[in-house]
Amino acid sequence: MQKDRSLILSIIAFIFYIAGGLGIFGGLFMVLVLKSKDLFGLGTAETLGYLMLSIGGSLSVAGVLMLRIIRNRTNQKLYKSTRS
Repeated sequence: MQKDRSLILSIIAFIFYIAGGLGIFGGLFMVLVLKSKDLFGLGTAETLGYLMLSIGGSLSVAGVLMLRIIRNRTNQKLYKSTRS
């Protein structure tokens, strides 16, 4: 019998979702507040803020999609177990 990994995958997806939200708000803070300050010689805060916005949005969307897929799979398993 195969072990159910839905809880582990759900936790990973939730971590993606939270990290994406932090990236989005961190990027907004950099774009709106820090603007043209140089950050550790990596570039201006505005450009790094836009980078964090895009990466944070991608992580957030990936986390939501993973959670939806996992939920649909577990719902199908529960439905099949009640019908058989």
